[in-house]
Amino acid sequence: MEHRTRKYRSAVGLLLAAGVLLTGCSGEDTGGGKTSDQRRAGAPAPAYTGGAKGDAKDGAKGADQDGAKNGDEADRLKESAPPDYLSTFALDVDTASYGYARRTLDEGRLPGPETVRPEEFVNSFRQGYHRPEGNGFSVSMDGAGAGEQDGDWSLVRVGLATRAAPSNAERPPAALTFVVDISGSMNSPDRLGLVKTSLGILTDELRDDDSISLVTFSDEAETVLPMTRLSGHRSKIREAVDSMEPAASTNVGAGVERGYEEAVEGRRKGANNRVVLLSDALANTGDTEADDILERIEKARREYGITLFGVGVGSDYGDAFMEELTNKGDGHTTYIADEEQARKVFVDQLPAHLELTARDAKAQVAFDPKTVEKFKLIGYEDRKVADEDFRDDTVDGGEVGPGHTVTALYAVHLRDGASGHVATATVRWLDPKTRKPHEKTGSVATGAITGKLWGGRSARLQITAVAAYFAENLRGTGLPGAPGLGELADRAEKLAASTEDASVTKLADAIGRADRLKGGDRQTEDTAREGEMD
Repeated sequence: MEHRTRKYRSAVGLLLAAGVLLTGCSGEDTGGGKTSDQRRAGAPAPAYTGGAKGDAKDGAKGADQDGAKNGDEADRLKESAPPDYLSTFALDVDTASYGYARRTLDEGRLPGPETVRPEEFVNSFRQGYHRPEGNGFSVSMDGAGAGEQDGDWSLVRVGLATRAAPSNAERPPAALTFVVDISGSMNSPDRLGLVKTSLGILTDELRDDDSISLVTFSDEAETVLPMTRLSGHRSKIREAVDSMEPAASTNVGAGVERGYEEAVEGRRKGANNRVVLLSDALANTGDTEADDILERIEKARREYGITLFGVGVGSDYGDAFMEELTNKGDGHTTYIADEEQARKVFVDQLPAHLELTARDAKAQVAFDPKTVEKFKLIGYEDRKVADEDFRDDTVDGGEVGPGHTVTALYAVHLRDGASGHVATATVRWLDPKTRKPHEKTGSVATGAITGKLWGGRSARLQITAVAAYFAENLRGTGLPGAPGLGELADRAEKLAASTEDASVTKLADAIGRADRLKGGDRQTEDTAREGEMD
């Protein structure tokens, strides 16, 4: 959807340090009977009514409600809690920022702060959340208290998960239109060469009942291969891929527009119809604004629901342009730097990138002012949504597929002697086929955010914290009291050994490289007022 409402805010440092042992969390039903006093106390906007409550799972109560917002509910939204204790954002499953940061560090350079998005670092790692059976989300909340020097600061994690991704054999057939940048800037082995390798891997991986079309663009766009079934045509597809050669300038708009024309013409009922853009996103010809490009393919996106998946390549990469294009194109983006990453995207994670289980998904976290003095969402600056737009389904959210997890980390300062409810998180999404709205909630209390972080029971929470601290350090707005890069690298190495997770080993390596390039940073304490911190 268009009409996105965003709030761009600069990151401000907070006082966070090593924390304390996690305990469990419980869910809460967001019924529609809240009083105005409750809403002013940080409760979420009034829940719409229209469906049965979900069953409790894993000792946590949940609410899964179906229905549409009516006029009375719209009026009540105007009376919703002030934004000081509400945090609302569109879900994001992008990981390109982390992939590009690793690539830049491998080349001996620090990534530009403007390319670092903490949520994409965090969402690059497995979390181990409970997954629901059908479409939609599970909601988990936990955290860790701060160390002695930081008093009542806590790190609170909101975890959302979709159902497990099907195997390649079980997923619906795919009809994929690849839009490939063959401009002069793509003339290198790690760009067009890597794209060819990636498409070769994909040609081997796809099933006989899948289909591919291929569009290339430089100053103009050209259809190299119309929509073609894999069965009996793999050699023909490989020849089309091998025929791509670098040309002139970069007219991304022409490529995306032609790609959508091919996708609509070759659209298959019952299949996952998707446009996949492979580019360094350095647009310099034709339309170079994401909004202008998306306006030209508006009908195809809305009428046929064909989403855009962006795959970034190259050491000089138009990160901001690609992110904006795919976010507004109801899709997501990732980044590949080598054949190993290409195989991960196009083989291991293929079903998650093709299918949708939720459209326009948004989350709202309501903090309780009786226990919480102030809080800050780490990252998601360009995915924030106005609090009153949480249940406005014309306001754009995020598109999420099976096998995905979405994590939001908050720095939370508790009031002196605080005890009891801390926050309630609600996720809202539309069914990808019926466009019917659904919701699920979870909550967390003070008892679930005490205990130590480092060496605590949850290795995955520790990895999440390391990734977030690393990202904040790279963009120069690090969290006060957070471990330095050297300590973070050591902790990542220990976590990699204990979890036997190769991706955490690579995280430790990236932190070590950044430490050698950057050195230590001086942190300053933030003294923000109560409520939500910018």
